[in-house]
Amino acid sequence: MTYLPPPRSDGTIQQMRLKQPWPAGRLFRILSIDGGGIRGVFPAAVLAEIEKRFLAGASIANHFDMIAGTSTGGIIALALAHGMTAQEALRIYTERGEHIFPHPAGVRKLTTMLRWLMKPKHDQSKLKDELLRIFGDKVLDEARSRLVIPSFEGRHGEPFIYKTPHHPDYQKDRHKKFAHVALHTTAAPSYYPGVEDDGYVMIDGGIWANNPVMNVLVDALACFDVARENVRILSLGTGEATFTVNEKARLGGVKEWAFLRAFNAAGRAQSRNALGQAYLLVGKNNVVRIDVPESDTPIAMDDVRRSVRELPLVARSLVEGAGYHVHRLFLEDAADLFIRCPVA
Repeated sequence: MTYLPPPRSDGTIQQMRLKQPWPAGRLFRILSIDGGGIRGVFPAAVLAEIEKRFLAGASIANHFDMIAGTSTGGIIALALAHGMTAQEALRIYTERGEHIFPHPAGVRKLTTMLRWLMKPKHDQSKLKDELLRIFGDKVLDEARSRLVIPSFEGRHGEPFIYKTPHHPDYQKDRHKKFAHVALHTTAAPSYYPGVEDDGYVMIDGGIWANNPVMNVLVDALACFDVARENVRILSLGTGEATFTVNEKARLGGVKEWAFLRAFNAAGRAQSRNALGQAYLLVGKNNVVRIDVPESDTPIAMDDVRRSVRELPLVARSLVEGAGYHVHRLFLEDAADLFIRCPVA
């Protein structure tokens, strides 16, 4: 008989978190990075451009008290907490993207698309090998930054958020490997299979929290004695398709709404709602959102060539406009050293 672990939610602590002290008046700076497959080139390029212009190439992670990332954003978040610069994280996409997401042509392209109807589109072992090469055996207990990484557990059908031990209540994940957490948050349905993990089935966190801004904000406010008005958030997207419900869709059935339209609507709504909630809680002027402009021809999640060709240019242009504002809100001093909570 297959072992079925209890739902992770069974162990949820019911009372409010005992808030950890935070220096009075000190800002709490959050970096939040959306999911989006190979389009992670964009947030990585934004951060790399900021490092180059304002930090002399030093890691931008040194200026954030907590980092969140879903799916591809989770890879970037983990890379920064691993000690990499954003420029080094960007090279994961630009140098290894074609290996992770190969670009078939001719007959092979047709067979890949036909196979995709019944099986995951890509070979997950290639991504896993890359993640192990990057992160080795490092575990969350060794992270240099506080992390919040959404995933989804399929056996019990519930959200699953990996967290570093930045609060005494957070002990379950401290020995989880970076590479495995990255694999779990990136297991996008139909692109990759769900990942078996000691009886759990882990799926891409993007199905419920592609924009993790509220996950990380709620965690910060629940865990630390910090005033909401002292929170600053840099939220990075990966681009959205232009979306509208036209007359055909309004009157349509499964053919019009199946998969892409419904998935895009849900993802867009989740992101906009999360941002709106964050604006309400900490003030819109304290949240900086940088995203690729909407497009009628969006880049596919596995289109390496377009991503590498187009997105760094968009990132450079947007940093040109927003860079000094980002510098003023986030970069004028360094974050305190992250000291993990000991085992109780």
